Amino acid sequence: MTSTDSGVETGRTVRVGDRDIYFIEAGAGPVVVLLHGGGPGASGASNYSRNIEVLAKTFRVIVPDMPGYGRSSKRIEQSDPFGDLASAVGGLLDALDIPRAHLIGNSYGGAAALRLAMDRPEKVGRLILMGPGGVGTTRRLPTKGLQSLLSYYTGAGPTRAKLATFLREYLVHDASAISEDIIDGRYQASVDPEVVANPPLRRPSGPAALRTLWRMDFTRDARLSGVAHPTLVIWGAQDQVNRPGGGRMLAERMPNCDLYLAAGTGHWVQWERAGLFNELAVSFLGESR
Repeated sequence: MTSTDSGVETGRTVRVGDRDIYFIEAGAGPVVVLLHGGGPGASGASNYSRNIEVLAKTFRVIVPDMPGYGRSSKRIEQSDPFGDLASAVGGLLDALDIPRAHLIGNSYGGAAALRLAMDRPEKVGRLILMGPGGVGTTRRLPTKGLQSLLSYYTGAGPTRAKLATFLREYLVHDASAISEDIIDGRYQASVDPEVVANPPLRRPSGPAALRTLWRMDFTRDARLSGVAHPTLVIWGAQDQVNRPGGGRMLAERMPNCDLYLAAGTGHWVQWERAGLFNELAVSFLGESR
C-alpha cells in the first residue's frame, strides 16, 4: 500500500468468509480498529476523518468499511446484525494475523465492538464506545433520531432531504457543522443500488422480529456483566439517536467501565468534538492497568 499526503495509506480488500472487507491502514504500534456507525452513506474513512491521523502517530490504525457500507460487501445477516458485524470484525483480525486489538466503535460500530468482546473476548484489548447501539433499546420507544435513521429507506425511499434532516437535526448538536459537501457525499453513497436493494440498517420485521430486537439489546444479555475489558464510554450529552442514559447503564453493569459525558455534543462525538476525543482515546489506550 502507498501513502497519501495525509499519511493515511491507501486501502485494500481482504476476503472474510464469503464477504469482501475493505479497509485503510496507517501508523505503527498497538493495533486499534475504528468501527463506524450505521447511518446512510457511512464509511470508515469519512466517519473517522478527524481522528485517523492523530491516532496513527501512536498506534497501527485499521479502519474498515463495515459490511453493508462503503467498498465492502453489501450484506448483513438481519436475524442477528450485531453478531454478524462482530463476526466480520473478528474475521478481519484473523485474516490480518492480528491476535488482539483495541476497538473504537461509534453507534452501530460500538455495538459490533461490544458484541465481539462478548463472543470472542480474547480478540479484544481495550474498548472505546461512543453512543453504542443496543443499550436498553427495547425498554423504551425509539428516539426521534433513531426513527429517522430506520425510516431512511422506507416510504418514498432515500432522498437528499431526508439525509440532511438526519445529519443536521439528529447526528450532531451543531447543525451548522454539517456542510453541503458532507450531505452530497453521503447521499451518493446511500443510493448505491446494492444498498437500496438490501439496506444494512433496518427495523426488524417478520415472525422473528421480537427475538431479533431482544438479541440486539445488550442489557438483556447476561454476558454484559462479564465483559471485563477496560472500557471507556464517551457519550454526547445531547445525543438524539441513542439516549445518553445508556452510558450509565454500561458503567453500572460492566466492571471496568469509565464514563465520560461530553457537553454540547450529539451522536457523532468523535467528529464533533475531535480534539477532546483524540486526547481521551490516546490517553486511555496508552494506559496499562
